[in-house]
Amino acid sequence: MPFSRGKKPTSSKIPKLHPKGLENQDGPQTKRSSSSPQGAPKKRTAFVDITNAHKIELSNPIKKKDPVKKLQKKVSVLSKNEVNLKSVINSEEKLEELKNVELNIEKLEEPSSKAPIPPHLQPPEIPPEFDIDSEHLSDSTHTVEYAKDIFDYLKSREETFVLHDYMADQPNLNSNMRAILVDWLVEVQENFELNHETLYLAVKMTDHYLAVSQAKRESLQLIGSTAMLIASKFEERAPPCLDDFLYICDDAYKRSQLIAMEISILQALNFDINIPVPYRFLRRYAKCVNAGMDTLTLARFICELSLLEMEFVPVRASLLASACVLIALVTKDLGGWTQCLQFHSGYSVEDLAPVVRKLHEMLISPPDSKLAVIRSKYAHKHSLLISPGQKWRDLPPRASDLSHIYRRKE
Repeated sequence: MPFSRGKKPTSSKIPKLHPKGLENQDGPQTKRSSSSPQGAPKKRTAFVDITNAHKIELSNPIKKKDPVKKLQKKVSVLSKNEVNLKSVINSEEKLEELKNVELNIEKLEEPSSKAPIPPHLQPPEIPPEFDIDSEHLSDSTHTVEYAKDIFDYLKSREETFVLHDYMADQPNLNSNMRAILVDWLVEVQENFELNHETLYLAVKMTDHYLAVSQAKRESLQLIGSTAMLIASKFEERAPPCLDDFLYICDDAYKRSQLIAMEISILQALNFDINIPVPYRFLRRYAKCVNAGMDTLTLARFICELSLLEMEFVPVRASLLASACVLIALVTKDLGGWTQCLQFHSGYSVEDLAPVVRKLHEMLISPPDSKLAVIRSKYAHKHSLLISPGQKWRDLPPRASDLSHIYRRKE
C-alpha cells in the first residue's frame, strides 16, 4: 500500500495481510505486469542478446511489409549483384590481357637481353686439372666461388702499391737501420702471437710511409710500432691495445705521439691499407702443388728473410711469393714450376728467374749476427728447418745450387 506524502511510514512488527488479488494494485490505475515470484521487479536488458536473437520473438507493432515489395527488393539486389559480377569478370579479363601483353614484350626483349657479357663480368674458366678449390665446396670459409677472383683482384691491386728504393730520399736513414727495425717487428709479432699477415702488412705500411715522408732516426721505431698497431687493427680478431705498444717501446714515446703518428701514416696512405702482401700469395701457390707443412714453412722462411733486404721492396708481392715457392720446391726435390702454378700465378719460370737469383744470393751470403730473430724463429724443432749453427750452404747441393733454375740461355 503506498504511503501518503509528508508522513513517515509506521513500522510494525506484525505483518499486514492483504488479499491475494490486491497485490501490486495501485489505486484506480491500470494493472501492471505481474512481478517475479520473489516479488522483485522484472529485469530486462536494454539491447537484445544478439546470440539469442533467433530465440526471442518480439511483437512488432509496425505493420508487416507487403511480400510484393520484398520480392521487388530482392530482385533489385540480385540485379545489382549481377552487374558487380560482370564488372569483376571484365576486370579479370583486362588483367589477363595485360599479362599477355607483358609476356609478348618480354619475348620481344629476350634477344636483346642475351647480349654477350663483358669479359670482366664473366666467371673465370678454370680447367679441371687446375681446379684447386672444388674439394672445399662444403666449407663456406674457403669461399670457393670467389677464391680465384679474390686473388686476381689482389694481383691487380699491386699496380697501385708499386714502390721504389726510397733510401736515397732519406738523409737520416739507411738500409741497415730499416733491417734492424724489421727484425724488431718480427720479434714483436712473436711476442704478441700475431698473424703473419699482420707482420707483412706492417712492413709494407712502413715502407709506403717512408717513401713519401722523411723521418729521423729517433722516430723510426715509433713509425714501425704504429704501423704494427694499424696492421693489428686490420688483420687481428683481438688486436693489442695502444698501451701494449708503448710498453714494448720501453716507454720511449708518449701516448699522444703514437696517436699522432697513426693519423700521419693513415693520411699518407690515403686510408687505403688493403695492401697485397706476399704471404697471402704464398699460401695460395703452395696449395696448387699440395705442399706439405715443411715445404710451406721453408717458403715462409725465405720470404720472411726477404723483408730485411731493401732490394726486394720494389718487387711485387705475387712475384716474390712465386719465387719463394719455387726455391722451396726445388730444395725439397718436389719438382719445378708446374702448369698449375703458372695458371694461378700468371708467371713463367723466365719471369721468376731474376728474383730467384737475388733470393739465392741472399741465402748463401753470411748472415748478420745482429739480425738473428728470423733465423732463431725458424730454428725451432717444429719448423723443420736449419738449426741455429747450420748455414744454408751446408744443406744438400740441390738446395744450395739453384743455377739450373735461372741459367741464362746462351
